[in-house]
Amino acid sequence: MKPVIIIPARFGSSRYRGKPLVKILGREMVLRVADICKKVVGEKNLFVATDSKKISNTVNKAGYKFIMTSSKCLTGTDRVAEAAKKIKSKIFINVQGDEPTINPNDIKKIINTKIKYPNHVICGYDKVHKFENPTNINLPKVVVNSKNELIYISRALVPGSKKKSKNTVYHKQVCIYGFNKKELNKFYSKKKKSETESIEDIEILRFFDLNIKIKMIRLNSNSVAVDEIKDVKKAEKLLKKKF
Repeated sequence: MKPVIIIPARFGSSRYRGKPLVKILGREMVLRVADICKKVVGEKNLFVATDSKKISNTVNKAGYKFIMTSSKCLTGTDRVAEAAKKIKSKIFINVQGDEPTINPNDIKKIINTKIKYPNHVICGYDKVHKFENPTNINLPKVVVNSKNELIYISRALVPGSKKKSKNTVYHKQVCIYGFNKKELNKFYSKKKKSETESIEDIEILRFFDLNIKIKMIRLNSNSVAVDEIKDVKKAEKLLKKKF
């Protein structure tokens, strides 16, 4: 069974309502993400998981498949887990619907790492680039150990230091995840956010409570996640450079 990509896309984002349908250079963002994912797994193994008829209609009109999910899903990973119940596959890749500049090669790296480490949750990370502000709370920062396993992820500036240094290299999460069905079912069956997950509002932290190790894979990501309206221009600027 080939790996499957599921793009979680909800209409009612608290920070940016209707975000998946915002147009990036004239094309809806969720479709731009789907266009990238199609290059990796093809249309047959690509699904958009959504609770919105507006989003499903847009996806369907563009020729992509969708799965309707509950409006009560706590996170994007819960939405992916719910959709995965209807799909047969050994590997499920969660590509966030707000990553319209993601590199398809980065998705391939996540798939290959998941094949190599089937009992780890896989997640991407990269250095915080010059055009990004590491203190931005919309940018989750990661700390990994010598095995490239996640130690912690935070909206705060981590790792911290007693000394003030301008040379500290910070690393950010790149929201491409690799799961198997067992991991998704465990995550979904909790039915509530863990304490730290609730404080940070970072869903991958729930796996710490489930005692599931998270392998971080370094990506050469020059992508911009669209968290706020102002990020649209950043994403469009990056896309124009690629054309």
